[in-house]
Parts: sequence; C-alpha cells; structure tokens
Amino acid sequence: MLTFAPDGSLRLPALATAHSHAFQRAMRGRAQRPSPAAAPAKRSRAELRETLTAAQKAATDDFWTWRGQMYAAAAALDPESIHRVSLACYRELAAAGVRTVGEFHYVHHQPDGTPYDDRTVLADAVIEAAREAGLRIALLRVAYHRGGPGREAEPGQRRFCDPEVDDVLRDTETLRARYAGQKDVVIGLAPHSVRAVPPSWLDPLREYADEHAMPLHMHVAEQKREVDECLAETGRRPVELAADHGLLSPRFCAVHCTQLAPHEARLLGGARSFACVCATTERDLGDGLPDLGALRESGVRLCIGGDSHVVIDPIDDLRSLETHERLRTRSRVTFRPAKGVPAEQLWREGSIEGAAACGFHGAGGEVVIRRDHPALALVDDDYLLDAVVFGCNANVVDRVETP
Repeated sequence: MLTFAPDGSLRLPALATAHSHAFQRAMRGRAQRPSPAAAPAKRSRAELRETLTAAQKAATDDFWTWRGQMYAAAAALDPESIHRVSLACYRELAAAGVRTVGEFHYVHHQPDGTPYDDRTVLADAVIEAAREAGLRIALLRVAYHRGGPGREAEPGQRRFCDPEVDDVLRDTETLRARYAGQKDVVIGLAPHSVRAVPPSWLDPLREYADEHAMPLHMHVAEQKREVDECLAETGRRPVELAADHGLLSPRFCAVHCTQLAPHEARLLGGARSFACVCATTERDLGDGLPDLGALRESGVRLCIGGDSHVVIDPIDDLRSLETHERLRTRSRVTFRPAKGVPAEQLWREGSIEGAAACGFHGAGGEVVIRRDHPALALVDDDYLLDAVVFGCNANVVDRVETP
C-alpha cells in the first residue's frame, strides 16, 4: 500500500470521506459555546441556587440544541452561497488528501419549502463546487418528509422536505440524466433517517436504487431518541426496519451506528453493508461511541465521514476507527487484520472502502507525503505507515495526484 517515489516522497491511496454535509462547514466555531440560560429574578440565596441549577439543566447542550443552530445555517443558503461554502469545504478536503466525497444532500428547496423553478439547482451548485476543487462526488439525493413519527416538519426543516416520494425520485432521475457518463459524478439515494422518512417510503426508494444499482445511504441509530421513536412507531429498531424493507446490501451505507444493538451489526455484516463512522462529528455532538468491535466481527465494511466538518482531518477520522474503540473498551490494539498491520487496514477503510461506499472503483489518485516532513523525523521506514496513521494529521499531506 505504501510506496516510495524517486523523489523520496511517500505515496498512499487517496482518501475518501463517505458522509458529508458541506454547508455545515459554515458553522465552524459557531456552536461551541453553552446555550444561554435565562437570568433569574431576585430571590433568596436558597431559591437562587435552585433556580440556577434548573436553568443549567435546561441549558444542557446536546445533538438537539446543535440541530437548531444547524437549521439557522441552512435557512440562509441560496444557490450562490451553497456553492461558496461547499467550495471552501471541498478545497480543504482536497488539501487534506481527500479525492472522493459522499455528499448527503438535503437542502433542496427555498426556505419556506417552495421548490425552485429548477428543482435541482442547489444539488448542481454542490456538484460544481466538488468538481472545481478536484474531487469526485457521490451526490446522495436525500429523501426527507417529516419532523418525526406523527409530527409535521418544523419550520427549519421545510426546505429539506418533499410531500411525496415520487418528487424525490423525479429529482433523482433528473440528476442521473444530467450527469450520465461523467466519471467524477455518481448519483445515489439517501432516506435521511427513520425520523424523517415514513416506513411507506422505504420500499420505493430501495426499488429505485436497486433498479439503477445506486448507492443507498441512511443515518442509522445516531441518537437514542431515534431508536425509541422507531420502536414506538414500528415495533422495530432502525436496522431491523431497514432489513424488513430490503435496504441492506453491499450498496447500503449506515451512517453513525452509535446506538446499535449487537444483532443489528450482524444484520449489516450479513449483507456486506457499510457503516460510515464520522468520529470528529460524533465526538463534537456527544453522539457516543459505536461498538466497532461488533461491527468488525460481524463483517461490516467500515469507512469514514467528515459529516459536519467541525474539523477536517481525515487521518484523524480513520485513526479513530481504532483509537475510539480503545476508549470504549479501555484496551489497546483492538483488532488484528487478516493481512498486514492495523494501519494498513485503517488506511484502506479511509480510502478504497470509502470510495466503494460512494459507488466509485478504486481510490482515484494518490496522497503524496514528503519523507522529510518534521512529523516523520526519526521514524524507521518499517514503521512509516504506522507513524502516519497514529502520529500525524492531515497537515503532512503535500498534495493529491490523480491519473
């Protein structure tokens, strides 16, 4: 996997981030302060302590408070601004060694939910930004319909939503026709989650993806509330529901998987599906740690995603497929690959496997790292890949070269 060029530089397969929300790059630094608590009225010292404690509990930050800030960022987008922020995001990804991005695209319409005259104008702007940055892109057209089981879409969700599943498929068909034969663009489908997509939509989405051999991605079991609501609505956990509707296959990618039961990992592995772990975002949002040991043992194919791009460092993302499991299990070197060393498997998952999850064959290029980079000083050649994976960050990347 690791090769040396005549100039002494190191060459590795280019990286892939299989789950991206490029527009969220505009939020960087904007969601890192505590939610404000209301100032209490004048009270006794005991009442003041009680009031402050209640206010602090009410102001606890989690995924759901962050989501409100994300909706505000999404509400401000138009075709020009989504192109601008996507281009900034993708240029940063390219500089970090990424060649392939899976864009989980769900900002479709105007802020009040009214479609643009050109229904795919925002998707086209995102695709154009990826190509300008030199990336291959899988544009995963997201299906989104509701705020949750039995709940209408919230105001901040309206521009994500379509009233009928046929609207989703019609836009997907438009994108497929527009980018047919363009080797750097893949069009896929993505039911957003069991929260946002009713069970009745899953069969037609899966049937269309099967008919056209498309990638099919879905947020799966990111939050406990998501699992609880799915059980209340359907009597099934998210992966069980996906299996019931035939979604699981080698083209299916379950994103996050932080709240899976062990048998759900076995369902994914039995179908040779992917799990995309987005470590930098999951730790930023407090999502929890996926059971990577269960996923590996079940034969699930792992890949990485930058998701919200709170920080762009795909080497950190791929390293976390081992180091976050160390945190969860309080142990070290948590898996032994069938071939090679852990660093080789991690790089493969961060490059070739991620590209495959996005519908591309092969990494599509090489990451070039200078042997004389200060981070690699004193490292023996035999341990170079281990040092890159476990001891370096994306700033060691000199460039990405494509065929």
